[in-house]
Amino acid sequence: MRRQRGVDVLVVGAGPAGLAAAARLAASRAGTVEVLEREARAGGVPRHCHHGGFGRWGVTGPRYAESLVEAALGAGAAVRTGVSATGWAGPLSVDTTGPHGLERITARAVVLATGARERPRAARLVPGTRPAGVFTTGELQQAVNIYRQEIGTRAVVVGAEPVSYAALSALRRAGVEVVALVTEEARAQVGRGRAAAARLGVPPVPLLTGAVVAELLGRGRLSGVRLRRGDGRETVLACDTVVFTGDFVPDHELARRGGVLLDPGTRGPAVDASFRTASPGVFAVGSGIHAVEPAPVAAGEGVRVAGSVGRHLGDAGWPGDAVPLVVDAPLRWVAPNRLAPGTPAGRFVLRTEEAVVWPLLVVTQDGRRLYQQRVRRRVLPNQGVYLSGGWAGRVDAGGGPVRVSVG
Repeated sequence: MRRQRGVDVLVVGAGPAGLAAAARLAASRAGTVEVLEREARAGGVPRHCHHGGFGRWGVTGPRYAESLVEAALGAGAAVRTGVSATGWAGPLSVDTTGPHGLERITARAVVLATGARERPRAARLVPGTRPAGVFTTGELQQAVNIYRQEIGTRAVVVGAEPVSYAALSALRRAGVEVVALVTEEARAQVGRGRAAAARLGVPPVPLLTGAVVAELLGRGRLSGVRLRRGDGRETVLACDTVVFTGDFVPDHELARRGGVLLDPGTRGPAVDASFRTASPGVFAVGSGIHAVEPAPVAAGEGVRVAGSVGRHLGDAGWPGDAVPLVVDAPLRWVAPNRLAPGTPAGRFVLRTEEAVVWPLLVVTQDGRRLYQQRVRRRVLPNQGVYLSGGWAGRVDAGGGPVRVSVG
């Protein structure tokens, strides 16, 4: 028997974005605010990350997560853990399962803060056997920092972006020697790899660029990885652990089941600058709409979406058709990616497929140039680049898609 009840705001996901939204909404007297979290504890990815750098310098992930939970609870929001949202029974009715059985929760507004996940070995189509010792960064951090499991002795980290250095930190805590960082890119996907390692308290390790993992070796336990260089040369690195890092994908299953429009670039819910999706009453925020940004950025979006939800609860109208915002190569995606008439825009975050030096970002609609902005640095894949939104008021609501390209 499925129990039915109602709330004013239902937040799905208790990571930084969801908790920050719930805290602000509850403090603003938006009515009953409830947060659902499928994990046993709230806080999201930061609670697995024992390195510093969250919020103020030196604040560790667990402490940062704890502060977010305390703020939400202190403001009066209900945070329920071990509860999974499994589907929709209507535009604003979510079916759940948890310790107390099956429920159907109907809300006046739903905020999807479902976060993102790294693509595992299988999704990356890496051939070979299926030995023990294969992790994503999230799996590694949970194994080391929460469950205190034995990891191995020699590891290869696949990737050279910020989260790769977080994996190095977890491996160091576990006493594992890191043989190499391996990336198919021409260089590390952080501004300064050595500086990133130093901030996390890990020593520099060999960086192998222009290489892909062609095969996993070993039966029962990983014994090595076969690497292939761009010129076809192959080599084997002996190791008993491999960590696949980065390559994040928004956790969009619940949005997809609810028929929420997805953006083909981000692969998360398409949203406007107020974090409104194309489905009335449904908002989306955080790494679930752009995988991924740092936790404080996601929390900041949670604060901003709370204002949008509050206006919606105050009977603000829901925009009808919105103008899509798209990108041209080498740009990969942009978020927000819908331009609703009359909605003030803050800034947009973009990703690129390849390194570009001092790119000129050009915004056009139907051949008409709306804005251009020079980014005075080298922009690497998996790094955010930000575009001012002051041009949004010049968009023709009846025109074609707005495009962002590199001039």
